[in-house]
Amino acid sequence: MNSTAHNFGKVAVLMGGRSAEREVSFMSGQGVLNALRSQGVDAHAFDPSERDLSELKTEAFSRCFIALHGRFGEDGTVQGALELLGIPYTGSGVMASSIAINKTMTKRVWTAEDIPTPAYKLVLREQINQFDLAELVAQLGLPLIVKPASEGSSIGVFKVKSAQELPYALAQAASCDADILCEQFISGDEVTCPVLGEGDKAVALPVIRIMAPEGNYDYQNKYFTNDTQYIVPCGLPPGEEQAIQALVLKAYQVLGCKGWGRIDVMIDAVTRRPYLLEINTSPGMTGHSLVPMSAKAAGISYEDLCVQLLQGAGLEHAVQGGPVA
Repeated sequence: MNSTAHNFGKVAVLMGGRSAEREVSFMSGQGVLNALRSQGVDAHAFDPSERDLSELKTEAFSRCFIALHGRFGEDGTVQGALELLGIPYTGSGVMASSIAINKTMTKRVWTAEDIPTPAYKLVLREQINQFDLAELVAQLGLPLIVKPASEGSSIGVFKVKSAQELPYALAQAASCDADILCEQFISGDEVTCPVLGEGDKAVALPVIRIMAPEGNYDYQNKYFTNDTQYIVPCGLPPGEEQAIQALVLKAYQVLGCKGWGRIDVMIDAVTRRPYLLEINTSPGMTGHSLVPMSAKAAGISYEDLCVQLLQGAGLEHAVQGGPVA
């Protein structure tokens, strides 16, 4: 039982939603719900795709734990609605969420701040039939990565090994998103690093090295198999983990993120230079999820992590006399 549980009031755990990651969101949400209840929090499941968000107000919810993933949950839309309702919520605010969900916008900000990220080209859905594929290959090389700009959980992601595979990959990504990100492939170690907190008080958690079957860390291997190995402590050379943590922390801060997040990184096998791929501002909380795994390595239990995140729930634009986080 957590001594601060009674201070939270009635808590909604937002899960499900309308994105392609609905199934995973339910897995995350149920884990969070059970953890909060085990700590004495008056927590309730709430699926925004089946209930109107205005019910959060009429049913007197005091806080929301956002366990939604992808569109309509991680992209600033729910955050904006909760700002209007005046109900504090976990994680990043409207602007940081809306930038971070879009991998292209994220890369533009990082590039402007001299944070290394793989070279890329944005292809719009309506352009794919006229696009110069030879020029794309010449610019990014082979293999290259094709993915929807605003999806998560590796949905619609393809590793393209030949120019002949490009049209299919582009078409599949276009079925998920109007914006398609084509990206230079970095061969090397795949790692991820979570961050907790806000601003100068944010801290990077231990880095996790990911070893997926045949290097294919896809939707299935993320959530539904036990074949992927997660190594923490990560076993990277001395100083390398600390350098990645510092870089990830900067990348999180320049986007204005708060609460928590997780940044995926590729380390070039030859140069050992890290390249940041993307950031998740509402990371998974399933049995296979990486933030709880990293937090555990730092001595933070799953239950304590959930309570800590809920404790940090807030509003970007709290008005005087209005709700206080």
